[in-house]
Amino acid sequence: MAAKTDPIPSVWTRRQREPDQPSLSRVSIVREAVAMLDAEGIEALSMRKLGARLGAGATSLYRHVATKDELMELAVDEVFGEIAVPAAVGADWRAAAAEAAGSFRATALRHPWLASVLGQAGLAYLGPNLMTYSEDLAGLFTEAGFPEPSRAIETLLAYVIGMSTTEAAWLTTVARTGETEAGFIARLLPAAQQAAAGHAHLEEGYAAVAGTDPVAAREAKFAYGLETVLDGLALRMDRPAG
Repeated sequence: MAAKTDPIPSVWTRRQREPDQPSLSRVSIVREAVAMLDAEGIEALSMRKLGARLGAGATSLYRHVATKDELMELAVDEVFGEIAVPAAVGADWRAAAAEAAGSFRATALRHPWLASVLGQAGLAYLGPNLMTYSEDLAGLFTEAGFPEPSRAIETLLAYVIGMSTTEAAWLTTVARTGETEAGFIARLLPAAQQAAAGHAHLEEGYAAVAGTDPVAAREAKFAYGLETVLDGLALRMDRPAG
């Protein structure tokens, strides 16, 4: 007798139940969840609070989304629909890859919770938007001629996700102060310079920060790292797989 296997725990592998409240839909629930995540963060999200925002009880939500984990899968897939992956035009794969990386970063900064939950959101990668995103990236790097497109994609995403996670966390910290980014840095800088006293390289670095545009500085930092990653990937194009 064959052993019974448990169903795979994912919203993408479960049949959706019929709703008991016609005014509710999975689409409206997910969009409101994304708005709540953007405004209040992951810690504030609960089915009870979300139901209250939608004018419905948590029980009604569970007919569309079985668990909070499923809700996070859906929310991740929803925002991945905002990321653009252009097709490479001729041999100019770098421009397309840079645009795709920039679109990911912009999306992650609009939704500061996104990058930090990618490894925790169950089987979110089975969602339709994330599948399309993955397929488009695979097409870009395959057409570019990479012998191992998946490794090139993983390398690019490791950089973009890492940078976006750090940047989103910083901007969340700034937002909690109620100050502008420039104002917060100006207030923080004297303490940082005092802490760096006696460390020549750090002193020089903090001195360079004074008076700079923080948005432009973040853009330049991301662009520098991205170009470095793309330079490295370009060197791998003609090497055999393995």
